[in-house]
Amino acid sequence: MESWLRSNESKRAQQGSMQEDEQKQKQKLKLYSNWRSSCSWRVRIALNLKGLKYEYIPVNVLKGEQFSPEFTELNPIGYVPVLVDGDVVVSDSFAILMYLEEKYPEHPLLPSNLNKRAINYQAANIVSSSIQPLQNIAVLKYIEEKVSADDKLSLLTYHITKGFQALEKLLKDHAGRYATGDEVFLADLFLEPQIHGAIKWFNIDMVQFPLLSRLNDAYSELLPFQDAMPEKQPDAPPHH
Repeated sequence: MESWLRSNESKRAQQGSMQEDEQKQKQKLKLYSNWRSSCSWRVRIALNLKGLKYEYIPVNVLKGEQFSPEFTELNPIGYVPVLVDGDVVVSDSFAILMYLEEKYPEHPLLPSNLNKRAINYQAANIVSSSIQPLQNIAVLKYIEEKVSADDKLSLLTYHITKGFQALEKLLKDHAGRYATGDEVFLADLFLEPQIHGAIKWFNIDMVQFPLLSRLNDAYSELLPFQDAMPEKQPDAPPHH
């Protein structure tokens, strides 16, 4: 009997220690972010969904803080976001999201169904590879040096429209309340910032994208998405 009690006490102590270590680890999370960065935005949504508390460290990309020696030590290419989890440093939003998914499985970002999982990867990659890169500040500055302001906007809207057309076709047979069903998954984290930015900053007419418009409305009702909005971040300017 005493042996059994000691065994159970030992197990409870181990479980308590593991929970305490996990809680301490969660409190160590730091996110180097920029209020308007859609890449940072994706990660903020994921952290909120998973219930992970983190320290927000603002990076002013307009002032070039992402190219400072301190920041490029964390991410040599000089992009936000960067996640610091104790001794682990992860840059690039896709890599960060995959790291969070494996380290903190609460509220999975990927469905168990392999087909749905593949759709999530495809949708996320359309945004992260075919649409968003042209909206990086360094890329925009380079384009501005080569073409007029009207041509720059035309180029950006062309690629956003092309990407949105592809997303409408990809998701039409898979969407439920959200992109790939009735639960929020990886694709939704990439879609919401891109759709919001397309409307607010690039004046994209969403009438031609009824599915994406419906998803955007659904995201606006979710607190983890609302709390990740640019205007709610500590580095957001008073008027934007």
